[in-house]
Parts: sequence; structure tokens; C-alpha cells
Amino acid sequence: VIHTAGPIRRGGGPGEASLLAACYRNSLALAAEHGCRSVDFPSISTGVYGYPMAQAASVALKAIMEDLRTHDHPCRVRMVCHTEDAASIYRQTYNLWYAETKGDRL
Repeated sequence: VIHTAGPIRRGGGPGEASLLAACYRNSLALAAEHGCRSVDFPSISTGVYGYPMAQAASVALKAIMEDLRTHDHPCRVRMVCHTEDAASIYRQTYNLWYAETKGDRL
């Protein structure tokens, strides 16, 4: 288990997205360092820390996809969503920005 505390959103000011992205990048770096083949993430900071789900999904997926393009491990990364609404937002964001073909869509 790798635990990361996400940033508290304070209105969307400068640097907030970078702090959130760093949570994912740092966790992925630790996972690679320890030879983890898969990593499951919650939607960091979207609960009591107030990060809007759609913005968090964009930040999270961008950080994860950039990391996966440049590193061999982990081999699989999953987002664990606790509501269907959250899962829908993550699927839509992935499909919009990262699914290159219809077959790649979630």
C-alpha cells in the first residue's frame, strides 16, 4: 500500500493542479521503485478536500498517462471510483483525451 495525502483545494489557484498531479507521479515512482506491477488509485482530493471530480480526473489521467508513456512499471494502473458518477467522469475523460480508436474506449 502506498498512501498519499492529496492537496486541499482552495479555489483552483495557481499550482493546485501541479500539487495533485505530483501525488500521482510520486506514488507511481514509489510503485516502480518497489517493483509493483499494478497500482490502484482512488480519486485523490475529491472528497472532503473539495477538488471537483471532472478537474481531478483530467489531472489524474494526464499524470498517469504521461508516466506510463515513459516508464515500464507499473504495467497496470486502475482508478477505483466509489460512485457510478465518478466512474462515468473518469471514463468520459479517458475516452476524450486518450482513446485513440473506438476499440480503446472505456
